[in-house]
Amino acid sequence: MKFDSVDQILDFAIRSEERSHRFYTDLAGRVDRENMKKVFREFAAEELGHREKLLKIKEGQRLLPDQEKVMDLKIAEYVKDVEPGEDIDYQKALTIAMKAEKEAFRMYRDLASAAADPEISEILNGLAQEEAKHKLRFEIEYDENILKED
Repeated sequence: MKFDSVDQILDFAIRSEERSHRFYTDLAGRVDRENMKKVFREFAAEELGHREKLLKIKEGQRLLPDQEKVMDLKIAEYVKDVEPGEDIDYQKALTIAMKAEKEAFRMYRDLASAAADPEISEILNGLAQEEAKHKLRFEIEYDENILKED
């Protein structure tokens, strides 16, 4: 990824959050467990919240980034990739979500590295940590409900 300005970085991140919102909304419609539908709808709303943060930053507001380092269970690194189909079982849904959050984390870390403005870089690293929290939530769910079933 090569960007010529902070605005290009922010525009890219905003589009990414919009795609993530659509992704989780779609995923909510494909799972059969009501609790997972609710979780995916909540994540869709959180992605819109990230989009709003990015829009505020683009308008010149400076937001304090999250400084907390998030634990990584690394479950996403060891499960096989799956493709979303018409009907997605619980395990596939969690796998898809973990992988998506892992990619979002990497994207924000890459964008932070590309940002020349240290404040913007710090904010993007904060958003990476928010995505890491999402991944951790799915990994814990996977650990408690899939790995313990074996």
